[in-house]
Amino acid sequence: MSTLRDLAEEHTQLRPADIDHLHRIAGDWQLLSDLSFADLLLWVPVDGDGTFLCVAQVRPTTAPTAYLDDQVGRIVGGPEVAHLEVAHRQGRIWREGDPVWYGDVPARHEAIPVRLRTADGENGEVVAVVGRDTNLSTARTPSQLELNYLTTADDLAQMIADGTFPPPRHPGETTSAPRVGDGLVRLDANGKVTYASPNAQSAYRRLGYASHLVGEDLAKLHRRLAGDPLEGTDAANAILAALRGDAPPRREIDARGATMLTRALPLMPAGVPIGALVLVRDITEVRRRDRALITKDATIREIHHRVKNNLQTVAALLRLQARRVSMPEARVALEESVRRVASIALVHETLSMSSDEAVEFDGIVDRVASAATEVAATEVTVGMRRKGSFGVLPAEIATSLVMVLNELLLNAVEHGFPPAGEEGAVVADGDGKPEVVVSAHRFRKQLHVSVADNGRGLPEQFDAERGGRLGLQIVRALVTGELRGTIELRNGATGGTEAVLVVPLARGSADRLTP
Repeated sequence: MSTLRDLAEEHTQLRPADIDHLHRIAGDWQLLSDLSFADLLLWVPVDGDGTFLCVAQVRPTTAPTAYLDDQVGRIVGGPEVAHLEVAHRQGRIWREGDPVWYGDVPARHEAIPVRLRTADGENGEVVAVVGRDTNLSTARTPSQLELNYLTTADDLAQMIADGTFPPPRHPGETTSAPRVGDGLVRLDANGKVTYASPNAQSAYRRLGYASHLVGEDLAKLHRRLAGDPLEGTDAANAILAALRGDAPPRREIDARGATMLTRALPLMPAGVPIGALVLVRDITEVRRRDRALITKDATIREIHHRVKNNLQTVAALLRLQARRVSMPEARVALEESVRRVASIALVHETLSMSSDEAVEFDGIVDRVASAATEVAATEVTVGMRRKGSFGVLPAEIATSLVMVLNELLLNAVEHGFPPAGEEGAVVADGDGKPEVVVSAHRFRKQLHVSVADNGRGLPEQFDAERGGRLGLQIVRALVTGELRGTIELRNGATGGTEAVLVVPLARGSADRLTP
């Protein structure tokens, strides 16, 4: 289905500013739909030929819908849109007419002109019409809640016709909460509560206010209830700003271990400030979970930090032991262990600075590659280069993959480029510079990695499966076991050696992996 912007640009001559205003209405009109107990349809005129196109639709959460089928994209004309034509041409809300039938559903039509105010605050032209269609099949008792909802809905409808609703959205805010069903409070022009829904009354009780809200000065009440005086002042100022005609950002009030989110909206039908609408929602449990998650994340990062420190301590002890060993073979084995432990510490160091159990792997690869050229036991200067991006990898993949790459890079540097004058000391690329290239790309939920050098290539009769070197045994064990992937060691097409890895990024995909 095409979006509002796509439909408007394809079928109408609306300006970008007009379409942006329609987007703001569609982003905030669930409030009006719930207060009206009615479906809202956003209609735009099509090229002045008397037809209208529906570009958006919202159904109420407080009442049955009048439309079982989606109306977006529907173009209608003739008597069916006569009420829309009146609202669009005359710039007034249309409420006349008898109920109409949609199949077996009787519905009442209303039409609200959508006006975009000019830069100097004057009334602009009507750019669209909001159809408010109410399902009349369910008989309603005119309760105090329903009457207050409908009265507030009529005020907001008039503000749409005036071009003053919806208010500008503050950066970072969404329109998801609070909603009408969470809790609604209506204020008069003096800031006194004239109506509070049962859910709103319950939310204030959790903050410690046990009396009825009607008749209370809400700004003063917020100032008294808030546990933090600064927070109470901000919440009170938000109410006062709405009474002045502004639309303040949402505020939270904490008191007695409970948290309530508030949103204050001015009520200014026909430009006359008559009070404010305050939506409230008890978010105590949401904030408790947020705090638990923050604590959990901090604990996990601290664990990674301590693991990194412990691994660095182990590496330092192994390095100290290597200096005291007189046997060359033992010293080399200990130094290799130091490098392996250090490569794992790199992953935990990155995780200790991350907010989740995932790491940006490119930086780790670059550091491992740089370290491999510095510590490798070779007389040849070898360049390192990375092509492509590994992206963000989960910790369980990153920890094993960094060890695999560490071994492959050290093998490429130490065994791929013998010193000048030694048998097999050839360089494959044209500029005569020894180089190792690490390539990575993702394809079909798999990570494809290659480590290629331009050295002398694999020795004759080389068998990767039966190779006796510890480094290759570690690589095979990690790739096939921990990573559930495949690895192939082969001579490059233009010389040198190439190690090709294919690692599944999704659990359960190892059985579908193809080398």
